[in-house]
Amino acid sequence: MATVSPSWNYTLHLPRDPRAPGIARGALRLILAAHEVPDLTPTAELLAAELLANSHLHTEGAYALRLMSTRPGGVRVAVWDTDPRVPPGFKGDPLGAAPPADAENGRGLHLVRACADDVGVSVLRYLGASRGGKLLWADCGGETKW
Repeated sequence: MATVSPSWNYTLHLPRDPRAPGIARGALRLILAAHEVPDLTPTAELLAAELLANSHLHTEGAYALRLMSTRPGGVRVAVWDTDPRVPPGFKGDPLGAAPPADAENGRGLHLVRACADDVGVSVLRYLGASRGGKLLWADCGGETKW
């Protein structure tokens, strides 16, 4: 008898603390191991690290990491924050040139686009209990692109 893995999703709400992205990456590793998809860990962790760092550095409020199964052997890594501004490369527009090799920052979204199978954004309106903002997401499947 074949077993079917039920879909799953987790949301980790993070405080505005410089340790939060590292804690979120640790939770990601545990979740992927528990759902028996450890082969996704390197790519999913890179995607989460870049999206979390972007939210931590470029927004003022709280943020959250969301992980969900998308298909057997696939996971969506998403980061929500309170800022509705969408970074380049998530609106269907080109990301632009990569920064010079000696630049100290600016590579994160290039890495996300290069390593994810697909990326997207949902801009959320402030409605009642909703805090608005945006949800940036990146999908990865069972095989890495690098």
